[in-house]
Amino acid sequence: MTRRSVFPALLAAGAMILAACTAGPDFQRPLAPGTQAYAADLPAQFGGSAEVPAQQLLPGAAAAEWWQLFRSPALDQLVRQALDGNRTLAAAAAAVDEASELLAARQGTLLPQVTASAATGRQKYGAQFLGSLPKPPPFTYFAVGAKVSYALDYTGGVKRGIEQQRALAEYQQHQLEAARLAVSGNAVLLALQAAALREEIATVEALLERDRETLKLVQEALAAGSASQLDVLTARSQLATDATQLPPLRQQLDVATHGLAVLTGTTPVAARLPQPSLDELTLPSRLPLAVPAELAHRRPDILAAEAQLHAATAAVGVATSNLYPHITLTAATGQEAISAGELFAPGSSVWSFAAGIVGPLFDGGTLRATQRAAVAALQANAANYQQTVLEAFGQVADALQGLQHGVETLQAQTEAEAAAGQTADLTRRAYQEGEATLLQVLDAERRYQQARLGLVRARAQRYLDSAQLLLAIGPGAAR
Repeated sequence: MTRRSVFPALLAAGAMILAACTAGPDFQRPLAPGTQAYAADLPAQFGGSAEVPAQQLLPGAAAAEWWQLFRSPALDQLVRQALDGNRTLAAAAAAVDEASELLAARQGTLLPQVTASAATGRQKYGAQFLGSLPKPPPFTYFAVGAKVSYALDYTGGVKRGIEQQRALAEYQQHQLEAARLAVSGNAVLLALQAAALREEIATVEALLERDRETLKLVQEALAAGSASQLDVLTARSQLATDATQLPPLRQQLDVATHGLAVLTGTTPVAARLPQPSLDELTLPSRLPLAVPAELAHRRPDILAAEAQLHAATAAVGVATSNLYPHITLTAATGQEAISAGELFAPGSSVWSFAAGIVGPLFDGGTLRATQRAAVAALQANAANYQQTVLEAFGQVADALQGLQHGVETLQAQTEAEAAAGQTADLTRRAYQEGEATLLQVLDAERRYQQARLGLVRARAQRYLDSAQLLLAIGPGAAR
């Protein structure tokens, strides 16, 4: 082997040895939390009576189309309209495509970079440049060729950059899954709120009809001489006061309906949306409940935080690799001539091979500061990941407690509504028989009204709490 061929061979061998080293820490997936429960003293079943249907907690996670547990074709159609038309979801999908293409672009840096070139020009050399050599006249030249360059990734900086971009692509994918869950969740919650508000409006309208009956009853008593004009005014005032409950409820219903329109990607005036009612919804009798360790590896927001942590870990490797010299190999070949006809003639071929190394000597501490910043960003992402897990556990605990308290509330409201209804009927009959005053009738009616509305809200809250639990568990694909 000649001396001229020894240097490239040694350089290649050294590069192969150094390529086994990769700067920066390797990513380690966070361990699943050791806790086995979300909240203390929770039953495996909520409810279980004729008035309060039972709901059981079963191990596992919700399916991707979790809203189908409510068994409502109208709700299913509404959610699908939201998933198909939501603009935020479309933006998240485009972000996934962007991240995928950026990953493909970054992966290309591992391969040699080949470029082609062609040039023509006119050249004249000055007398001082050539000195005593003969002075050629101005001439025209033509050149074509190709150049190959390759950066030796002996520190693994390029690989860390690809690893970072791959983690960011995973982050965008999990963000898309989280956006899909958020859109479907908001659609279900708004639909349930709208259904509950329609039920409340119907309840208030029924109560107003009772107020009108009371007013008629008092007017008949006035005609019979057993009531005064003051009693009539009092009954009319009660009717007017109760009627003031309708505008706020209708306003809340409009807000929920408009929110659903925007969620589905349409304007409120142009929206044609299904309107599921509480009566056509089925309260899920079986609710999935993933264990904490599974939740940490399933919920899309937790997986997105994990991907960010992975990207931050790789970024430390990129910053560390920049502390070392960069080695680049280049080779070029082509044809050069002073006339186009001789461009590919024998003797017009040219070539070159070069190895270059560039390393930092003094940069004012920039590279070290950048590396320390990457380490600090890694620590911040680790804390953010832990906070995301804690918040997820808190949301599940809140939903479970909501289910438990919802059962207690519904039981109490059922009893209160039954008692208030009986009291109102008995008081009305007693008034007709002259054994009760109008104020007693109105007070009994007011209590019955409050109990009826409370029962409607307690019933609707069980649906909302069930949806909140399904959202908190998250149907994201486990890894």
